[in-house]
Amino acid sequence: MEVLERQISPPATHEALPIDGATLISAVRELVDGPLAELASDIDRRGVYPETILKRLGELGALRAHMAHGEQPGDYGLAIRAMSEVSRVCGATGFMVWCHEVCGVYMEQSGNPALAGERLAQHNSGQTLGATGMSNPMKTFAGIETFLLHARKVEGGYVVHGTLPWVSNLGPDHYFGAMADVESTDAAAKTEIMFVVHCDAPGVELRNCPSFSAMEGTNTWAVRLTDYFVGADRLIADPVRPFIGRIRAAFILLQTGMGLGVAQGAIDSMWKVERSLGHVNEFLEDRPDDLQAELDDLTARIMVLAQTPFARDKEFLIDVLDARAHASELALRAAQSALLHQGARGYLMSSDVQRRVRESHFVAIVTPAIKHLRKEIARLSAEEQPA
Repeated sequence: MEVLERQISPPATHEALPIDGATLISAVRELVDGPLAELASDIDRRGVYPETILKRLGELGALRAHMAHGEQPGDYGLAIRAMSEVSRVCGATGFMVWCHEVCGVYMEQSGNPALAGERLAQHNSGQTLGATGMSNPMKTFAGIETFLLHARKVEGGYVVHGTLPWVSNLGPDHYFGAMADVESTDAAAKTEIMFVVHCDAPGVELRNCPSFSAMEGTNTWAVRLTDYFVGADRLIADPVRPFIGRIRAAFILLQTGMGLGVAQGAIDSMWKVERSLGHVNEFLEDRPDDLQAELDDLTARIMVLAQTPFARDKEFLIDVLDARAHASELALRAAQSALLHQGARGYLMSSDVQRRVRESHFVAIVTPAIKHLRKEIARLSAEEQPA
């Protein structure tokens, strides 16, 4: 994987720009329609890691829109809209924005002073870059997998061992949130811890992953932990389950920005050929105006949910899961329809339509995948009382 070396002009001031919704979206759109659009193919196929783009998004304020600032609460709706703009042009970069932003949620909501203050401020501004290694724990809680990381209590903290096969948005100086079960001879007393892994710390090894069909530039690695020490300064939650119950809706809501963006990019590419091919494309299902209306309705629905990202009642969580599934399904339909609308030109490997088809597949299978979402909706719907 390659790291982007091309430099983008910094803003005139190093101070954090105020987060005004319209101004932020306009600035993000300018960045993604220019420098990011030029790189999207290389990110997808050559494995170029767009670190400069991510840091520029941080400078603009796009990576901190969902974070509280003083007395002002975070704006999850604005964060989702910004992520959607990025994903509209490059799904891989949109995914990495989510990885970084949800890591910020872990740090902010941990209540650990060591993860707040200047450290969180640097994260929010993109000066440092973070990620999430929570795919395996999410699947474990759903009864799909078992924990791959295991912790043993020692003096002053824990030591962790095990291997996570896929963690994205990593690099030698990056970090990510992870979870391990705590070894115990009493099964009834089994607990878990959540903590920060620093890629440059002793006991951490990054290993190459097989090549993907898309998203090669996401800097995805297998991570091997060998007696990795977790002290109080790295602890996010202990115990874990109350913490997960508090943040899981926010975790899933943020992901919708990826699906909305990939779907919008596909619809845009359908309109590009409407003048030349509309006379025959009119016989296809899922026409761009119909898909746009559905996308706009879904976006409005998600914006309402985003007003209360930490709500925990069962009905709200089911709505969040359903909206996330709808975003995945719409991205799949829109990307496939874009391919059919563009015809042979959309089948070229160099086509952004071809790339977007593969990106939509990723949106549908990344944790929680569509099947995982439907499983959780079924489980929650069958419960008489929320968990």
